[in-house]
Amino acid sequence: MLSTLPLTLIALLVLDVSAIPTNPPQGISMPLRRRVQSQSRSEDELAMWAKNQREGLMAKYGNPVARKRSTGTNLITNQGADSSFYGSLAIGTPAVSFNVILDTGSSDLWVAGNTCTTGCSSVQTFDPNQSSTFNNQNQDFQIVYGSGQASGTIATETVQMAGFSVSNQGFAVADQVSGGLLSAPVSGLLGLAWQSIASTRAVPFAQTLASGTAWDSPVMAFQLTRFSNQSGTQQLEAGGSFSMGFVNTTLYTGDIEYINMPTTNSYWILPLTTLTVQGNSISLPSGSASYAAIDTGTTAVGGPPDQIAAIYSQIPNSAPGTGNYQGYYTYPCDTTVTVTLAFGGSTWMMSPADFRLSRVGSGTCLGAFFSLTTGSNAPSWIVGDSFLKNVYSVFRFNPPSIGFARLSDYSLSMNGNLDIEVPSPTIGSVSVFATAGTVDGSNHNSGTSLRPPTFVLAIAVLIYAML
Repeated sequence: MLSTLPLTLIALLVLDVSAIPTNPPQGISMPLRRRVQSQSRSEDELAMWAKNQREGLMAKYGNPVARKRSTGTNLITNQGADSSFYGSLAIGTPAVSFNVILDTGSSDLWVAGNTCTTGCSSVQTFDPNQSSTFNNQNQDFQIVYGSGQASGTIATETVQMAGFSVSNQGFAVADQVSGGLLSAPVSGLLGLAWQSIASTRAVPFAQTLASGTAWDSPVMAFQLTRFSNQSGTQQLEAGGSFSMGFVNTTLYTGDIEYINMPTTNSYWILPLTTLTVQGNSISLPSGSASYAAIDTGTTAVGGPPDQIAAIYSQIPNSAPGTGNYQGYYTYPCDTTVTVTLAFGGSTWMMSPADFRLSRVGSGTCLGAFFSLTTGSNAPSWIVGDSFLKNVYSVFRFNPPSIGFARLSDYSLSMNGNLDIEVPSPTIGSVSVFATAGTVDGSNHNSGTSLRPPTFVLAIAVLIYAML
C-alpha cells in the first residue's frame, strides 16, 4: 500500500504494447501508466498530502497480521508525478477491467462495488449481479488507513491479469470508502505480498500463480519510470512494466543480486545494511532493527527518527518540518543530495531527482526520507518508489528473496519520455488457468492497515500529482 499517503500509492491484462521493445522476451507485457497533475498543487494541498502519506504508512505497518507454465507482462501507469503506479486486471464472468494500484506492501485485492455509498462517485465500480462466477462469502471486510478506511464484503471471483486467470480468488467489494481515498481512474488495490498479512485471509493472486505451475519462474518484477519535476507532463504517462513469471532482460543490465528474506513470509523484507548521504555513512543497527519493507505502493522512504535525523545532518541548512510536514525535512533546492543504499553486497544509488520529493517554497524542497514509527511486528524501514525507480526490482517467491539489478539504457530512455503512448486497459486472452485457495471461514472483519497509494503501483489511495 501506500507509501505513507494512504498510498499507498497497472494495466494488468495484455495491454497496449507500443512501449515494449521490438523483440521482447516470450510472454505478455503489462504497461505501467503514470498519472500526473497538469498543474502544481498548492502549498496547503502538498502539506496535507505529506501528512497523509506519513500517517497512512504508520497505520499500514502498525499492526501486521497441472497447468501450462507461462509468463506475462503488464504495462503500468505512472500516477501523480511518480506518486503511484497502477495497472489493470479483469474481474468476473464476463470479465470487466479495473485499474488498481500494484502494492507489494499489502496482500489484499479490493475494488469499489456498485453499492458503494461514499468515496466512489468518480470511479468505475464492480457489479456482482453482472457476473456468473461471483460468490459472496458473507464476511465483513475493513481496511484502515491513516486518513480513512475502506469496508465491504469478502467474496470470491475469477480474476485475470496479463494472460493468467485465477478462479475462486478471494477479494473484497468495498461499499464504503473514505473521501479522497480513490481517485479516477483507479478503482482499488492489488496486494502482492504474502497471505499471512491478508485482511481477507485469502491466498493473494500472485502467490497462487507463483506457488503452482502457472509461471515459468516464481518471480515478479518491476521497472518504474520517472516524471517528477518535468514540465509538460500530462495526467497519465507510461509508467514502466510489471512482469510475472520471468525477468525481462531488456529492462536491466548485468546480474540480478538476490538477497534472501530474513523473516517468515509476510511483507517483502530485506535488512538495510548500508546507507550513505553525500558520501558519509549513516550508522545503522543490525538484526531486526535494520529490516526494510520493499513497498511499490509507497511513494517515499520512511525510517526511524534517529536515523532520518542523521541523514539530514549531512545536508547543510536542512531543517525538520512542522505542522503537516512533521516528520519530514526540508533542504535548499540548489543542493544536490546523493544517497546510496545496500541490502547485500551491491550498492544502489538513488537519483538526486528522486530524493527531491517536491518544492515547498521559494528555494526550499521537501526530502523523500521521513521519520515514522512502525508497529512491533513491522519493519523499521519502508522503502518505496523514490528508491525503486532507480533499480530493476525482482520479488522471488521461492526461495523467498528480493533482487535488484541496474536499469538498462532502454529502461532509462523511458524516464521523462512524453512520446511513449500511455497503455489502455483491455481484456486480453487467457492462456494459463489456476485456482486459488479458499477463503478462511472464520469471522474476520478487520485486517492489515493499508496506505492508499498516491501509488501507483501501487497503494490504495491516490494523490494529487507533485510537480
